[in-house]
Amino acid sequence: MLRQGSTPVLYGLMVGAVMAIGDFYLLRKVLYGVGPLDAPSYCSIAALFLVVALMASLVPARRATRVEPSEALRYE
Repeated sequence: MLRQGSTPVLYGLMVGAVMAIGDFYLLRKVLYGVGPLDAPSYCSIAALFLVVALMASLVPARRATRVEPSEALRYE
């Protein structure tokens, strides 16, 4: 469950990082005091997104661990 929840987030982070680095000329004019290729900013935002995605995936994962395998098989 956690892998299924974090995989789209990781792909989104990779695509977002590539797009942000690709648009650094636009970002340079908008950002004040922060460079467009500021690694700490990118890493902290990526870590925040990953933590939020894992927290959102944790609830269904814990619920799935409480289900008996025989009941899950019988349901299908």
